[in-house]
Amino acid sequence: MLAKNSAGRLRSEELDPVRTCFQRDRDRILHSKPFRRLKHKTQVFIEPVGDHYRTRLTHSLEVAQVARTIGRALRLNEDLIEAIALGHDVGHPPFGHAGEQAIDETLKECFSGTEGAPTEFRHYDHSMRIVDVLADMNLTHEVRAGIGGHSKGRKDLSAADGLVTSTLEAAVVRISDRIAYLNHDLDDALRSGVITEIPSRFLGIGKTHGKRISAMVQDAINCSRDQDAITLSPQMLSIMNDLKEWLFENVYLVEPHPMDQVRKAKRIIRELLIHYAVPGNLPEGFVGIQGAVDYVAGMTDRFAIKTYQDLFIPTEFSDFVANVR
Repeated sequence: MLAKNSAGRLRSEELDPVRTCFQRDRDRILHSKPFRRLKHKTQVFIEPVGDHYRTRLTHSLEVAQVARTIGRALRLNEDLIEAIALGHDVGHPPFGHAGEQAIDETLKECFSGTEGAPTEFRHYDHSMRIVDVLADMNLTHEVRAGIGGHSKGRKDLSAADGLVTSTLEAAVVRISDRIAYLNHDLDDALRSGVITEIPSRFLGIGKTHGKRISAMVQDAINCSRDQDAITLSPQMLSIMNDLKEWLFENVYLVEPHPMDQVRKAKRIIRELLIHYAVPGNLPEGFVGIQGAVDYVAGMTDRFAIKTYQDLFIPTEFSDFVANVR
């Protein structure tokens, strides 16, 4: 995708004398408050003890690195790739997918049919709301399309995911998102002790974190070169889908941890959303149930926890607990 062929922005702007339109988009995302807040938002492990666990910010940076490596090898537009990759998760609420589920469930259980209330919450839709409305970045259509179409959830990757729905660059980010999180979540799970070893069937593509990423990246490059889609070999596609399911069953949904943390996080988000949906409780600049969603979704993990404590835990008791520790 050549910058000169961009479909433009929602509002026309004078061209920058130095940067292409996609460079400007990358810079707007990188310098934005929603992007900076990602450093205190959960990737997988909620409130981990240790400095080396991934956050939404480091996840976004790793996606950008993987995607740019693939894009450079395929001679694609690295600025467009980087802009999409850095912006793809800016709509994530506190506590990652647990927070996303909590907002969605609360909207459906407590506010269904209420005038002005959103009917659902999806982080990729909220990412679009952030770049279009809340942060008003006025991004190009190509970057917006890539951000809005990156997510797969728990679904298997298929050949269709590499097809061009907007640009080849967007397809690269979609595949790179899966490559990045499969590998860094596996790495964090080992570090945490949630798992103690990696099944032998996944070691065939590499016995170290770096070698496994390299194998996936090289497979994508080799299979996509001179093609009209970003593709993976059937063998690699099968391994990645198998690893994804294994992570869900052995890491993401393990009892009691991290699921006990997930339940606590979801309760915090639910009660905060219900509280701020009451007229008069929102800070200035936020209105109605949509405003409550915007405010709560914009919180970092630690701000959500602190706000919950301030609202629902007596100060004297909170001080007592702190002193006991």
